Amino acid sequence: MKRFAVVVRLWFLSFAVCAAVAAFCFKELDAPVAHRVWRFNSHLSALNSTFGATVILSLESVVVLSLIVTRLVRGHISRFAETLALACLASICAYGINDEVLKSFFGVSPPEAVVHGVRHALNIGKGLSYSSFPSGHMMLAASFAGVFMRFYRLSIRPLAVLLLIAATLLVVGDWHFISDVIMGTFLGLSAGMLAAEGWAVHRVGAIHG
Repeated sequence: MKRFAVVVRLWFLSFAVCAAVAAFCFKELDAPVAHRVWRFNSHLSALNSTFGATVILSLESVVVLSLIVTRLVRGHISRFAETLALACLASICAYGINDEVLKSFFGVSPPEAVVHGVRHALNIGKGLSYSSFPSGHMMLAASFAGVFMRFYRLSIRPLAVLLLIAATLLVVGDWHFISDVIMGTFLGLSAGMLAAEGWAVHRVGAIHG
């Protein structure tokens, strides 16, 4: 119980820091950076079709279904396969919640609209799934990474580097603002690690049960 209280306090502290940094970026940096990097958008457009959310979600769905079938046929799968399935499921769920709930709630217009004159502001309750905040791609990637970071500590640094690269490309490609990727990454990691922690408790309960 003491460890749980420490983790909760650490999470709230991290959330407060990320929210403060995101708020500063929203007010001072998002729009100026979007205007500055707009010219790079055409050079990175191919990434949107290659690594679009639909493509990634489809691949994750295929992986999960394949592992379920393997589990049914063989009677078991490896610990790594379990982790991979959990990471995919956490990623799919986090993306769905972000697209259908968070983006709709905050209602932040995407960089393309802001560059063409739309005001960069919160429109509470008036957003759509293509709204900008938080970043769905970072929710997708970070929740997947969060599961592996929880179970495989050696993966933390390489996955953190990959997340940083992804966040940079999303901003430079003008698909997202800086504040979008900050909160998308934080919430995604939180979702992934929460899912992993829940599965870890389930494993322990199954062993002792």
